[in-house]
Order: sequence, then C-alpha cells, then structure tokens
Amino acid sequence: MTRRASAAEQICRYAASVHRRGLTHGRTGNISVRLDQDRLLVTPTGSSLGDLTPDRLAVVDLAGRHLEGAAPSKEAFLHAALLRSRPHDNAVVHLHSHYAVAVSCLTGLRAEDPLPVLTPYYAMRVPRLVVLDYHAPGDRSLEPLAESLARETAALLIRQHGAVVAGRDLDTAADAIEELEATARLFLEVRALPHLELEASEAIRLRKGTSL
Repeated sequence: MTRRASAAEQICRYAASVHRRGLTHGRTGNISVRLDQDRLLVTPTGSSLGDLTPDRLAVVDLAGRHLEGAAPSKEAFLHAALLRSRPHDNAVVHLHSHYAVAVSCLTGLRAEDPLPVLTPYYAMRVPRLVVLDYHAPGDRSLEPLAESLARETAALLIRQHGAVVAGRDLDTAADAIEELEATARLFLEVRALPHLELEASEAIRLRKGTSL
C-alpha cells in the first residue's frame, strides 16, 4: 500500500469513528496527515466526516495551496501552519466537539492551560493547551498566530470554535484531542464542586518525555 493510500485509509477510518461517537456533527471538523516533506492529505470542504471515502480527499502543500483532488477544507491552511512549525509531527485533528467548545465560551478563561490537570491521562497527552481569540472558520488571519504558537505547543483551543491538535501520527493527535474533550467535560461537571486536581509535581513528572 502506498503512503497516500495508507494515509487516506487512516483518515477515513478515524473520521467515521469520531462522527459515529458524536465528537463532531454535521459537516464540521477536519483531519490531515502529512504525505511527505511538502504535501499533506486533508479532508474536503463541506463534507461530513461520517461518510468520507479515500477518493474524496484533497492534497495541499505546506502553504495550504490546493494541489490535487477535491477542494480542501477551508481550514487546510491551519493544518499546514501547524505542520510547518512542527516538522516532527505528521497529523492534525480539528474538531468542534461539544465540551471543548463549551469551555472555549467561558469568560475568565486562562490563556494558557485553561483546564486543570484532573487526571494523569490529560497530563501525558495534552502537556500544554493555549487559548486563541475567536476566529471564524476559514479566517486566514489565524494562520500566523497558530503557526507561531505551534512552535511551543501542539494543542490550541480557539474561542467559540473548537480545538486543533497536532501529533507525531494520527493516533497520537486523536488521543490528545479526545483527552482534551474528556477533560473539558470533567471540568464542566466538577468545577462548581469541591474536587481534586493532580499534584503539580506529579503532572510535571508525567509530562516529561511527552512529544506534544
């Protein structure tokens, strides 16, 4: 199987999974996998992640320019920006998942690490999360900001929009964005109640050696 065929299969399989599990809805969310140094495979614009097929994916370059296939997601530039800044990462997942978006709508949210470290899994999979001001889907003014921040962190939360996470491969990016969503849900459920957070020293210990 070629690199492109393998990447297309991975994208379609994961896209169907997140749609089936309600982590994305309607025609929202986008996924990309790096094909080589200069190109990435990305989900098409105006599509549901629930019914993608490999032949419907798009190829763009690292500037986000359309090269082959269907018209790419209008947020392909965001995937390209993260992968330009993170040459050792090879996949990006962007979801408008319910609880992460809910957290992004809260006032008084910290710009860095807005979620408490409630579990060891969050510490291991999302070592640092940065909040960006609201940008509409497809707003390319987000590109330089995302590219700059991605040099320091693989996980971004865009206010009133959703999370975007890069990883060394699609499984890693998927694990991280799903852990972010699970922690957002926990945070919303316990924040008004007395609750425990992981000790800072334990969070630091768990975060050592992570690649995000």
